[in-house]
Amino acid sequence: MKQNDLILTIFVTFIWGVNFSVIKLGLTSLDPFILAGMRFLLCALPLVFFIKKPKVAMKYIISYGLLFGVGLWGMVSLGIYFGISAGMASLVLQMSVFFTVILASILLNEEIDITKKLAFLVSLLGLILIISVTDGSVTSLGLLLVLIGAISMSFTNIIIKKAGSKNLFSFMVWASLFSPVPLFILAFITQGEVVFTNFYDDLDNTAIFSILFQVYPTTLFGYWIWNKLLHKYPISSVAPLSLLVPIFGLAGSYFIFGETIGFIKILASFLIILALLINTYGQKLYKKVYEGV
Repeated sequence: MKQNDLILTIFVTFIWGVNFSVIKLGLTSLDPFILAGMRFLLCALPLVFFIKKPKVAMKYIISYGLLFGVGLWGMVSLGIYFGISAGMASLVLQMSVFFTVILASILLNEEIDITKKLAFLVSLLGLILIISVTDGSVTSLGLLLVLIGAISMSFTNIIIKKAGSKNLFSFMVWASLFSPVPLFILAFITQGEVVFTNFYDDLDNTAIFSILFQVYPTTLFGYWIWNKLLHKYPISSVAPLSLLVPIFGLAGSYFIFGETIGFIKILASFLIILALLINTYGQKLYKKVYEGV
């Protein structure tokens, strides 16, 4: 990956890491499905009236919108609502890296070299440590919901690759059009009409900030850049860079909510960074050693 693309990707992961804490802020006022639904409603409107539909099959746009809006962020918001901390949610969601690489190998025939296998093993050890934390920052239901989000995220990565859209910003805007209605229906099913009748009373400045942050820097900018990189490079090279997200996620949760970061979390974060370094530079080092022999 080129240096400029790497720097841009790290900046995006910073935004995404902090976004978990911003979601939690929004959940102090709004229902999780309403919060996620408003996010994607504003991602689609009014831009969808001014941006042409991307030249890809509707099945890719619709499936991406449903998986990304409902399967990923609807479930993550619900997971945070049910007790998993913002920092821990950002860590557990990185399981999508492993699901993505496996799916890319099966569906796209992408090769997984020995250094990537080593990187995945090291990062998995870090994630196992995180899941084993018992300080109250992880709940069983919250963990399960975020894992569902991770599986959904891996499928969205594959959809982007298979769709092959050259206009990725347009793809994101049009896909977002199919997220709000299912999310609002889920809100009605789980909470009843009160989530709609009380919406304006619940919509305080914190909720507005949370929605706008999720719409513009996180979704429209962040995922436009990310999807562009997925189109430009192999998934197995791009996806592991998301391992930086939990580092920024934990930092954001620490500074905003005072989440406790003990030895296990620090050790797990170290392993995740080490895995990222192995994935990014391991193949070059391996070739030098191999050619030297």
